[in-house]
Amino acid sequence: MNRAQEREALVWGLVGVTLFAATLPMTRLAVGPVDAPQLSPWFVTFGRAAVAGLLSVAYLAWQRSRGQLNVPRRPDWPLLGVTAFGVIVGFPLFLALALRHVPSTHGAVVTALLPLSTAVLGALWYRQRPSAGFWACAVLGSGLVLGFMAWRAGGFYLGAANIYLIIAMTTGAFGYIGGARLTPSLGAEQVICWVLALSLPLTLPVAWWFAPAVPGAISAMAWTGFAYVALFSMWIGFFAWYRALALGAVRVSQIQLVQPFLSLLFAVPLLGERLDLVTACFALAVIATVFAGKKMPVHQGATA
Repeated sequence: MNRAQEREALVWGLVGVTLFAATLPMTRLAVGPVDAPQLSPWFVTFGRAAVAGLLSVAYLAWQRSRGQLNVPRRPDWPLLGVTAFGVIVGFPLFLALALRHVPSTHGAVVTALLPLSTAVLGALWYRQRPSAGFWACAVLGSGLVLGFMAWRAGGFYLGAANIYLIIAMTTGAFGYIGGARLTPSLGAEQVICWVLALSLPLTLPVAWWFAPAVPGAISAMAWTGFAYVALFSMWIGFFAWYRALALGAVRVSQIQLVQPFLSLLFAVPLLGERLDLVTACFALAVIATVFAGKKMPVHQGATA
């Protein structure tokens, strides 16, 4: 890869990470806090996937008209299901449920462990043999996140919101792994489109069921948050991110480490949340652990 391609990859990667980083505060805007609820977390989850799914149908039709459509084969269907469960339902739903109860800065620290969680589950999925250093980083990162939860709760009590965040991380990691395994056959950009399009028989009726009875009763800012997560978090962001990975996966993947910090920064002007020193320090420690873990050797094994 020459210098111009490297710069292009880094630019696309930064665009994708920046779009994804705003997901947490925008989701918080959409669902609102407990004392001033806005859109249902269920509507936000399935509604954003339905909007992106309809856009994906149009995109896939355009690809077909160009003769560049990759159609899933029968062996791809289980992986499509895993990916849909993770990135269409699991991660966004449990994130939205959590952010109804905790600030987005809290969610940013907990979900900062997502890249390392994906690496751990990926190593188990592919039957790889991670080094002792890799596992040490995984344990340390998990301990830091649990310590942060305990500090915020004033004692070692997880609470529903933290359990939701843990489930969001786990399901999101499975979704990323499933998508990664589909990418060689379908192409990175078409993976998310196929998953979204094939999920429409589920996402459309559920979104309709949980839609607000009086849309005008929902604040304009909540609708803005919903529009953002539907257009950018669920769709456009993936195009920029996958384009960057196609140009230079190794260098670009490191950019993801700045995503939690961007989420913390976005929460201040968008939501008026306060970024305290302890939260920033926990975020820095978790990100450093993820960075170290990604540098540790993982020996290849037989794929599942």
